[in-house]
Amino acid sequence: MHRTKEKYVMGPYAFLQDETPVFLAPMSGVTDAPFRKQVMKYGAEVTITEMVAGEELLNGSKSASTRLVNESLSGAHVVQLVGREERALKYGAERARDAGAHVIDINMGCPSRRVTGGLSGSALMRDLDKAERLIHAVLKGAEGIPVTLKMRLGWDWDSINASELALRAENSGIRLVTVHGRTRQDFYEGKANWAAIADVVDAVSIPVIANGDIEDLRSAELALDQSKAAGVMVGRAATGKAWLVPWLQARLNGREYALPSMKRQIESLIEQAEDSVSLYGERTGMRVVRKHLSEAVSHWAGSCNSQLISQDLRQALLRSESVSALSNALFRIEDSLMEVAA
Repeated sequence: MHRTKEKYVMGPYAFLQDETPVFLAPMSGVTDAPFRKQVMKYGAEVTITEMVAGEELLNGSKSASTRLVNESLSGAHVVQLVGREERALKYGAERARDAGAHVIDINMGCPSRRVTGGLSGSALMRDLDKAERLIHAVLKGAEGIPVTLKMRLGWDWDSINASELALRAENSGIRLVTVHGRTRQDFYEGKANWAAIADVVDAVSIPVIANGDIEDLRSAELALDQSKAAGVMVGRAATGKAWLVPWLQARLNGREYALPSMKRQIESLIEQAEDSVSLYGERTGMRVVRKHLSEAVSHWAGSCNSQLISQDLRQALLRSESVSALSNALFRIEDSLMEVAA
């Protein structure tokens, strides 16, 4: 166990009270319902949707509504909202509640220019009064559903204010905060500063989750030690590895977790592709899963210490236009790696 503060109560995640929790970060184009389903099937207890814009929901966007989808997944269903208008975020919280959300998370950490240019995401860390008003709007729309908040350390290193935002959030009724150990101006460059998250932990009584550059057991342990956080959140490292979050939580809590065989991982990817096609249609669905396929193949090759997956095989996989073509390419890659191992 890495919990260092008895004052922590896991808020909306009370069922994880005796655990050091590991969460899957919400990532646009990655953590859609088909991928979250696989993460849950491997044993995760909490997943968070892709970022959903309150303004898009208010305007009747079909794609935004699709991102609310739960698909009857087991475990806690968390919807993440982003936005800049109180009315839109209140409406988004109402829609999330109606979609069966167990928890609503507010995004004040996204660094993308498209989001911050619209005065959303981490741009709100430049105006904490507005950020606080938006928090109240979501709480009102949530009508008692627990609300959490994700942020960065600040806009830049001259304006580190995550502790102040976290304290305002706690006083408003936010139940848990996640802090990415970079500023907005860092984007994803350099290394996440986990030690800087400790100031947020010291400032509030609600749980703080550390995020940024957590990709394996060693980095998770270092992040917990340096941040004093209650748990960690895994982002980009989970792409193509739906088993990573439950594996990491088991290991951090002293439990064994057998890594899934390559055959099991292939079956999982095929099922994810089938669900993706069902959700988006064949053309878009096949395109959406490609980043997962690419990362999975890179992981397999690295695990086998092999560079012998031919370019032709990789291209056959990444250009697959149907689930059957994808299945064929995946099993050809498995055969190729088995030959290397032999």
